[in-house]
Amino acid sequence: MYEQAQTAPEQDLDCSLAPQTAKVEVASLSESRLTSVLAVKNLSFAWPASSFQIGITDLNVKSGEHWLLEGPSGSGKSTLLQLLGGVLLPQRGDVRILGQSWAMLSAAQRDLRRADHVGFIFQQFNLVPYLSALENVLLPCRFSKSRRQAAESGRGLKDEARRLLSALGLGAKDIQLRRAARLSVGQQQRVAAARALIGRPSLVLADEPTSALDTKNRAAFLELLFSEARSAKTAIVLVSHDTSLRPHFERHLTLEGGLC
Repeated sequence: MYEQAQTAPEQDLDCSLAPQTAKVEVASLSESRLTSVLAVKNLSFAWPASSFQIGITDLNVKSGEHWLLEGPSGSGKSTLLQLLGGVLLPQRGDVRILGQSWAMLSAAQRDLRRADHVGFIFQQFNLVPYLSALENVLLPCRFSKSRRQAAESGRGLKDEARRLLSALGLGAKDIQLRRAARLSVGQQQRVAAARALIGRPSLVLADEPTSALDTKNRAAFLELLFSEARSAKTAIVLVSHDTSLRPHFERHLTLEGGLC
């Protein structure tokens, strides 16, 4: 599969970018039993007053797959994640989550579908600073009945949040009850991952979640993240400028180019 893509600058960057090409390198995987979670066809998007466009002709992310979207800062990776998650709508083309086009839903319907089926790991983690690690993990279940029910299946809701934190290396009770503002960067990162994974969403979108970690901790975090995602059959799409992440992923899309 090969995609031609051009990417827009990040919304908060004032820069001009050279044309870019996105290429998908596909590993040999058995797809017969995999369900399509995210499908993109002929996507095109440009910010107002910008001639630079994001363009993807064909992308299909299946249940349980791990995708890396790789490109330099300013290459439109964060914008693309917003398009994939239905936060932004493309000017042309179609993005579907579990067969449903984001564009065919109202804003309120998109919010609900996103809460039910998509977990986000933000670059700055976006934890609520005055809530504990445990309370931050539980937040998605306040907005999604289906994720709450999935999290409660077989155990209590808090027990599932504690299990996720423990699986991601935060098993100590004092850490789980510590306010997010008092956690280290690595601890905040793991709390953000547990929050994204709780309730077994179909898709996790992650924006540069390993940028603050050294090589050893980065590999350990990814292995923990993938292990939990595999058990839930959750697909992961992660964007990063770090080319060394490529061996950890089954599939990747490369955005070439950079800032002037």
